[in-house]
Amino acid sequence: MTTPIVLAVDGGNSKTDLALVRRDGALLAHVRGPLSSPHHLGLDACVDLLQQLLNDAVSTAGLDGNGSRVAEIAEIFLAGVDFPAEEHELQAAVEARDWAVRTVVGNDTFAVLRAGTARGWGVAVVCGAGINCVGVAPDGRHLRFPALGGITGDWGGGYDVGQAALFAAARSEDGRGPVTSLEQAVPAHFGLETPLELALAIHGGSVASRRLIELAPVVFAEADHDAVAAEIVEHLATEVVALARVAITRLDLASEPVEVLLGGGLLRAGDGRLLGAIEEGLRDVGEHIEVHRTASPPVVGAALFGLDALGADEEARARVRFELAAAVDSDEELDEEGIADG
Repeated sequence: MTTPIVLAVDGGNSKTDLALVRRDGALLAHVRGPLSSPHHLGLDACVDLLQQLLNDAVSTAGLDGNGSRVAEIAEIFLAGVDFPAEEHELQAAVEARDWAVRTVVGNDTFAVLRAGTARGWGVAVVCGAGINCVGVAPDGRHLRFPALGGITGDWGGGYDVGQAALFAAARSEDGRGPVTSLEQAVPAHFGLETPLELALAIHGGSVASRRLIELAPVVFAEADHDAVAAEIVEHLATEVVALARVAITRLDLASEPVEVLLGGGLLRAGDGRLLGAIEEGLRDVGEHIEVHRTASPPVVGAALFGLDALGADEEARARVRFELAAAVDSDEELDEEGIADG
């Protein structure tokens, strides 16, 4: 390889972005695929999917070979890689494919953090289908959470918010709970009339329960005029604050100018109400905490880790932020058009 190449991967519970980037920050190829979390697919199917995406990227970039030893370094960050044993298993499986001279694997929260800050440290909270958090101190110390859902005390992913919305809608319909506009808005999202119809559709299998993650934007919209929906948004903010607070205090960052990065589709879709509640909740944790959504997609963070390892300059980092983010935005627009047309 005349110019070192970075293989960057961000794989979540709904989609996967894979990119090939030169050391000067030039984007050679970006491809998007379905979910790749080994928690859902299993390790072998996960790596098979990544292999397929890599082959597509190699073809798009006009490179030789079938993905074997295409990169100097592979930076692969996936949801569902939460423990050292899972990291070791994924590392071994990827290294067996010989995609790169060096391979680094980790949880996708690290990619969100690197994408969102130039400092290389801070706190990232990610809300997609689930919720997770990572904290990194200036001296390199890390704090992570198991993030296995309810069995490890987690609440706040898209599925949890959607389930809370349907729960409230159902209880509004039958009188067990307060009246809420979610009673109409939730089933309407699926083209149905009542919460009971939706419940029966999920029970019978004609609507997949996983589709409840689609309801988060409905909740945010209704929260502007409905107290029950607003309470769900407040609950989400409280959970984000709890994760960030623990990370900041246990890493002794409360007196530092620490950034709290909000990533994942759920937090990106949230409005000013959600962001304001998170900011307010963190005011008592530290005076210099800055809360903001990540402007760059997580795969940019994976690419930046690779460029960091190759000793690339700031111009290269700025270039990959621009080119790769633009490519991801273009694909997301196509995805939205496909949903609207479909």
